[in-house]
Amino acid sequence: MNSRKQALEAIAGAQFDLCVIGGGATGAGTALDARLRGLRTLLVDAGDFASGTSSASTKLVHGGVRYLEQAVKSFDLTEYRMVQHALRERTYMLGNAPHLAHAMEFLVPVYTWVQAIYFRIGLKIYDLLAGKKNLFPSTFLSEEETLARLPGLKADGLRGTVAYADGQFDDARYGMALVRSFQQAGGATLNYLRVTEFVRREDARISGIVLKDSVEGATIPVKARAVVNATGPFSDKIRQLARPDAVPRLRPSKGVHLLFPVELFPGKDALLVPQTEDKRVIFAVPWQGRLLVGTTEDEATPETRMVVERSEADYLMRQLNPYLKNPLRVEQAVSGISGLRPLVAAGSKHDTKELIRDHEVEVDEKSGLISILGGKWTTHRLMAEDTVDAVQRGLGMEVSACVTKEHPLDGAAGFSGDYWQTLQKKGGLTESEARHLANKFGTNAERVLTLIKTDPRLRSPIVAGFPALRAEVIYCAQEEMAQTIEDVLARRLGLQMYDWRATIAAAEIVADLLAAELGWSGDRKTAEISGYVAKLRGFLKELGLNEA
Repeated sequence: MNSRKQALEAIAGAQFDLCVIGGGATGAGTALDARLRGLRTLLVDAGDFASGTSSASTKLVHGGVRYLEQAVKSFDLTEYRMVQHALRERTYMLGNAPHLAHAMEFLVPVYTWVQAIYFRIGLKIYDLLAGKKNLFPSTFLSEEETLARLPGLKADGLRGTVAYADGQFDDARYGMALVRSFQQAGGATLNYLRVTEFVRREDARISGIVLKDSVEGATIPVKARAVVNATGPFSDKIRQLARPDAVPRLRPSKGVHLLFPVELFPGKDALLVPQTEDKRVIFAVPWQGRLLVGTTEDEATPETRMVVERSEADYLMRQLNPYLKNPLRVEQAVSGISGLRPLVAAGSKHDTKELIRDHEVEVDEKSGLISILGGKWTTHRLMAEDTVDAVQRGLGMEVSACVTKEHPLDGAAGFSGDYWQTLQKKGGLTESEARHLANKFGTNAERVLTLIKTDPRLRSPIVAGFPALRAEVIYCAQEEMAQTIEDVLARRLGLQMYDWRATIAAAEIVADLLAAELGWSGDRKTAEISGYVAKLRGFLKELGLNEA
């Protein structure tokens, strides 16, 4: 694979049909769609791929039970259609990356028969909206059946649960699969490239961008016939860079999650808490050996700090604990995440929790900038399709067929549910190591094993208690453009979500491996370690957790 410097030289001054700004779910999906339709496409991100909103989700591939309830109560046809579209897209997401996404059953506890009837009817409507693409039908489980599956649920007054199906996925890895699929289709992409200005024609319409490389420090001009702004909650900044008088369209909201040892609430099924104090829902979901609890929703301001604050953690405990036999304590948390949702509501006075998660493609007539606004992970493919349709119309082209509905993503070819057993035999791995490799890299995992054959020292784990191997760090640097410790531990391998304390212990080991691979100086390595560890210690301190 080309070095970063070579990749920069290849794009500098090049002519592209399309430049996509933003390497999250929507940006990467748009770039992939455009390239598969034959457009010469460049994808850039100011930070790492999927480093913002796209890796801070509840890890659900879903239509949105709450959105359906809102649609029915308010007779909102737009929201109804959004749920229907999301349920259709759910099928494509699960089918295109079976190593990263799978079906999961969700249980909604009921304590009165009126509740049971209400949720039973609502989730039957959910089934009907999914139609032939439904994963499996919702059903009512008795108290006995419920407690056999969720033994940690409080039994007092419990009548049972209504069970329904949705999807779960690894958001950061899914984003990486989109990026790599785009590369394999012939697309050009780099992370840590910030757009500093637009190049314009005499009529003020955009004809290119100027990029600043945060790694090498270079400034790179790029020509592009069309530019898409897919920067999520930061879309207004790009819109106003293109046109200073652009009216803000986004009302971002902040959401946080906490992660606990899964043993504290055992079971393979997810719990949906159907009513919170602010009339929302929250989830308690088993996810990669942890229990993921979330999410909050508060309108974000320029002063909003992107950390899990103690008050937010306490809120989650107040909503969840009334349903648990053994209440959770914040002090039992091992990690957490915070992120921004890119809600579209120009001029709206509604709370952000009342705003729908639909999307909009905006074409600025003066500058020509195309912005894809709003949406959610599950509908990223549809958002990309709508955006590329707009790009082709803007370029005066005939809108061609989109082929991403059934386009297997990187790592999916040849994958099966028992693929981990193949890895275990080939690499002499433990079951947890083999499953981890299969679920993070799909069939690309064999390339990680090749690195181990070249250097057996890379067979060692990064840190005790987590199945990632040192060879994975090298693979991520060589094949997935990882540039920092956080790129590796937060998004490529998932240790940061698994355990903040273990991540601190792993930081120096990962830094040593990256330094050798990427040619860091001693000062650069020291700065990387100290900056990242300080960030993690700040997260722990915010929640009153000890480092030891």
